[in-house]
Amino acid sequence: MRPLDLGGGHGGAPARRAVLRWAWRLFRREWRQQALLLALLLVAVAATTVGLGLSANTPPSQASSFGTANRLLTLAGTGAGLDADVAAVRAAFGTVEVIGHRKIRVPGSANAVDLRDQDPAGVYGRPMLRLDEGRYPQGSGEIAVTGSVATIFGLRVGDTWDGRTVVGLVENPLNLLDRFALVAPGQAAPTTPDEHVVVLARATEEHTALPAGALVEVRAEEEGDGSSVGVLALATVALLFVGLLAAAGFSVMAQRRLRALGMLGAIGASHRHIRLVLMANGAVVGAAGALAGAALGVAAWFLLSPRLEPLVGHRIDRFHLPWLALLAGVLLATLTGVCAAWWPARAAARLPVVSALSARPAPPRPAHRFAAVGGVLLLAGLGALVAAKQTKAPFIVGGILATAVGLLLLAALGIELLGRLARLAPLAPRLALRDLARYRARSSAALAATGLAVGIAAAVALTGAVAVAKAAAPTGGNLPTDQIIVWLSPQAPFGPVPPLTAEEAATAQERVDAIATELHATTTLPLQAAIDPSAPPVQGFEGAPGGPEAMLLGRPHPKGNGVSYSSADSVMLFVATPELLARYGVEAEPDTDILAVRTDLAAYDLYPGRHRFWRPRIQTAPLPAYTSLPGALITTHAMAELKLTAAPAGWLVQAPRPLTQEQLDRAQQVALAAGLSVESRPTGNDVARLADNATGTGIAVALGVLAMTVGLIRSETARDLRTLTAAGARRRTRRTLTAATASALALLGAVIGTGGAYLALLAWNLRDAHWLGHVPLLHLAAILVGLPAVAYAGGWLLAGREPTMLARQPIE
Repeated sequence: MRPLDLGGGHGGAPARRAVLRWAWRLFRREWRQQALLLALLLVAVAATTVGLGLSANTPPSQASSFGTANRLLTLAGTGAGLDADVAAVRAAFGTVEVIGHRKIRVPGSANAVDLRDQDPAGVYGRPMLRLDEGRYPQGSGEIAVTGSVATIFGLRVGDTWDGRTVVGLVENPLNLLDRFALVAPGQAAPTTPDEHVVVLARATEEHTALPAGALVEVRAEEEGDGSSVGVLALATVALLFVGLLAAAGFSVMAQRRLRALGMLGAIGASHRHIRLVLMANGAVVGAAGALAGAALGVAAWFLLSPRLEPLVGHRIDRFHLPWLALLAGVLLATLTGVCAAWWPARAAARLPVVSALSARPAPPRPAHRFAAVGGVLLLAGLGALVAAKQTKAPFIVGGILATAVGLLLLAALGIELLGRLARLAPLAPRLALRDLARYRARSSAALAATGLAVGIAAAVALTGAVAVAKAAAPTGGNLPTDQIIVWLSPQAPFGPVPPLTAEEAATAQERVDAIATELHATTTLPLQAAIDPSAPPVQGFEGAPGGPEAMLLGRPHPKGNGVSYSSADSVMLFVATPELLARYGVEAEPDTDILAVRTDLAAYDLYPGRHRFWRPRIQTAPLPAYTSLPGALITTHAMAELKLTAAPAGWLVQAPRPLTQEQLDRAQQVALAAGLSVESRPTGNDVARLADNATGTGIAVALGVLAMTVGLIRSETARDLRTLTAAGARRRTRRTLTAATASALALLGAVIGTGGAYLALLAWNLRDAHWLGHVPLLHLAAILVGLPAVAYAGGWLLAGREPTMLARQPIE
């Protein structure tokens, strides 16, 4: 029967207002039935608000060293020579800020405390300094320290330390790991060659009239608010999941209100009015959940932000929230409610009035239409993931979304397949499967939500299995499983190499020997980096100690009028000491400059410093191919030619057998106590634990979706259940109906989600697809077998209660 022609008039604004008032009254009367959807929207928007707050309060990566400047010059020297260099820099840049750096030795540590004479009211460095207690130092006999320094030496305001009175506690609010002591301006002038001053300046062009040996660092251009975009992208995925559940709920609600909607059409309401009823309800639900979630998120942000500061390593301004992005999140949540109500509203509006008055459901639409669109989107998404090559963000985001939406549209085809297989099942499961196919719109939305939750869990489990397999591989990666490197700096192998006094070197060696003894190491091999003694030292980032930079071989990348170097394409040069050559059985030819395992280093530049265009003679040698082991050695012949010197950088520790996570944790603790850092081969344990948690969480979320869906289905088919009970159906039959419904949706969702995760990861790792052969059997068994089994058991236990009334008609 075709829909009735309700005429061309639509009643105008009065009719729309009447329909909106009725929708509002329905929401006020039935909001408890939509409490789950409201709660999901509230949680999603609240989590988005906290995430946006974190993204907005993440300082730029170089702000903790540059402040508001865009040039950082490092000048080495002492006395009148250093004063002349500072004057030359001041003449070149105009307004500058000078910060002196000296060292205070820490007993028992390989790294010293940085003593700086920064001005609290400096023109560029003001954001890098904050007073927590007491006051700033003002005279030659006063000093302020950070909290970590106060903890190490047991200091309080009023104590005496290093011959000065502690007058305050300070910090770098942009980097809480920055460990330093502060004195008044001019009180930390360098007195030894390994000390320096930092000059902060702003410039729009390069200056060539600078002192010889001055090291200039240019602040990188900060990207836009990409973190907020990332948070909104994650929020979109979460809201997609909520929207699928909402679509199932609105489908049930439309079926419940079918007689009322038919009566509305019978008295002259147009198709637009009927659609407006459900869409207005969706808008109200979305707006209510979004606004409540935003309010809860802002309150949670004010409570949580102080507790998050130690985790993120910087101070957080709790009043600094991206209000436009937050408004976008609220609008997305509201739009989720509207979109979720659109399809049920469209189906209800197209139903003939007579069918609506008799509460006859609309016949299901052919699933092949959705499957065709879903197949195209799935192929497009997988193609985008392949084209992304794990680096192109637009292809990555588009590929993930297209793949997810394509799989969701294929869910209708799975529901239709269940309906066709129903004839092979016993009576109760047959009724359950045919009921799912009968209400395909509602079942497909719930199945898609289940598949999305399971797919995310399966993807994490597969990624964890790949990480564990890579860690267990005998070759490749950064280090073998039975070796560690103890570095002097946490930034190693790249970045500055902190200079050591004889006492500090002895302390570091003692700590390394203690680590080697703990690991029952067979050998401990010192590693030395090549440095240019004429280059000034540079500051370490994120609280790392400063010093001269290690020489690297880097592939030049054209950038504007110059070139840049990426650490991902750079190779650290270790000094070819007799111990290293003997360990790897290498003998250098007399005129060899570089010994390397790689054969593609001829076009690489030597940086940093003044030897960029040096082209060495490279000899291929059987050195290790691991990325952190000495794979490139510079000979003493080349060191003398370039006037470079060797500096201790770390120690290679060889254990008799593969190291366990407990051994690595103990070694890390010993190293941290001495200001050192330990690099080891990743064991994959952290990722494996994440996979365990993700699998459990995904199963729990899927079970929650199934519980809600089965509850909706059983409430919608309560009349059929009464009829079965009146006809003599036993409790076992009623239990089997619910259990078969839950387990069928769980099994199909597990298959779709796991299959989608495999396809997406196959496209992502197309060049290394062999790693996916390492199957996480326990995780997949929990998803593919455990989830349907638990769903069946839960449906069986929670169902079976006999209806109290057999003929009670629900009031619309």
